[in-house]
Amino acid sequence: MKKRIVIFASGSGTNTENIIKYFQRTQVAEVVLVLSNKKDAKVLERAKNLNINALSFTKEALFSKNGVLQILKNSHPDCIVLAGFLLKFPELILKEFPNKVINVHPALLPKYGGKGMYGSFVHEAVVANHEVETGITIHYVNENYDEGAIISQKKVALSMSDTAETVAKKVHNLEYEWFPKIIEEILQHG
Repeated sequence: MKKRIVIFASGSGTNTENIIKYFQRTQVAEVVLVLSNKKDAKVLERAKNLNINALSFTKEALFSKNGVLQILKNSHPDCIVLAGFLLKFPELILKEFPNKVINVHPALLPKYGGKGMYGSFVHEAVVANHEVETGITIHYVNENYDEGAIISQKKVALSMSDTAETVAKKVHNLEYEWFPKIIEEILQHG
C-alpha cells in the first residue's frame, strides 16, 4: 500500500511538480492532494495537469476545525509537505498530525530563518553577508517559523561572483534533487 502525501504550496509549484513526478515513478508513496492558500496559484494548475486533486482555501479555513483540518483528516496523509507555503502553519493541524509535517527552507538553518525569510529575501541576505556556502534544510514543522527539528541539510559552495539569482538557482537544484529523496526516506523509515 502506497503512503499518502499532501502538499501545501503558495506559488508557482515547481517543487510540487517535481515531487509529484518523483513519486509517480516509485511504489513508496503518491501525492494525493495539493492545497494552496491562493486560488490563482500556478501550483494548482500544475497539479491538475498531473491528475492530482488540487484545492485552494481561505486563511479562515486554514485555522478552522471544520476547514482544512477536516480535508486533511479525510485525506489520511502519512506525510504533509510544505513546498513554498508562506503562511504560518496552524497548531491545530500540527497537533492532529504530530511529526508528519515537513518543510524545505532555502538556507542552512538556523541561519536565515524566521518570519519574512523566504525566497529571494533569503538569497539576498546570503549574498550580502558574503557566505561561502548555503543550501537547504529539510525540517519538521513546529509552532515557530523554521525552528522544528532538522531532518537533513544539503550544502552548495558559493563564489564571490554569485548573485541572489545564481544562489537561487543553486538552491533550487538542491531542492529538486534532495527534497523528494528525503521525503521518501522519511516515509520508508518514519
